[in-house]
Amino acid sequence: MPSPARIDASSAAHVVQLVGVTRTYGSGASAFHALRGVDLTIDEGEFIAIMGPSGSGKSTMMNILGCLDVPTSGTYRFRDVRVETLDRNRRALLRRHFLGFVFQGFNLLARTSALENVELPLLYRGEPREKRRAAARAALEAVGLLAWQQHTAAELSGGQQQRVAIARAIVTRPALLLADEPTGNLDSERSSEIMQLLTTLNREQGISIAMVTHEPDMADYADRIVHLVDGRIADVQRRAEAS
Repeated sequence: MPSPARIDASSAAHVVQLVGVTRTYGSGASAFHALRGVDLTIDEGEFIAIMGPSGSGKSTMMNILGCLDVPTSGTYRFRDVRVETLDRNRRALLRRHFLGFVFQGFNLLARTSALENVELPLLYRGEPREKRRAAARAALEAVGLLAWQQHTAAELSGGQQQRVAIARAIVTRPALLLADEPTGNLDSERSSEIMQLLTTLNREQGISIAMVTHEPDMADYADRIVHLVDGRIADVQRRAEAS
């Protein structure tokens, strides 16, 4: 695999390109076809929402996009890299340097400060302490929580915890942010705040975003809404069509 610098220097128009991607679990009569020939591109700086009923393949697609799983067949290009050809260690390297993750459940360390939670990805990278702290403070400032940097996760509201989780996801300056039901545990007011924050990060920092959601109001923030049904893309709406 090319070095992280080589990937980052790519001039490809697409950050993600899936071509004929399938994912099958099991074999024979018991085989479950989670994805059935998916073609999808995500442009640099684009924000897409992925929707569909339970069992439609949303989680499988996110796992493949996040390099947590590989296609059974088809091609996944992340910029110039054929992801399905990488071994586990190289996929982990790609995740560490170019992907950010935001989950419905926040996944913060409850008794650890917001600052320490945010700097964790940089700790795993082996970055020196002062560089980690500076980057973590900048990420917390970007989500409006710098003043809360010494508060533990347990001392923060749900909306604040999700902001910390987003700061943790962007502290590495990812090329692609994967958000899995990021507003699922929040009330409507906090949900709107989180979506406005994601939109700002997308537009001002150029971070590409792929978000799974069940909520049409949240999906409307995206440039495109991709509807999955039975492992296939059934429909794609652009913002003007969805509004």
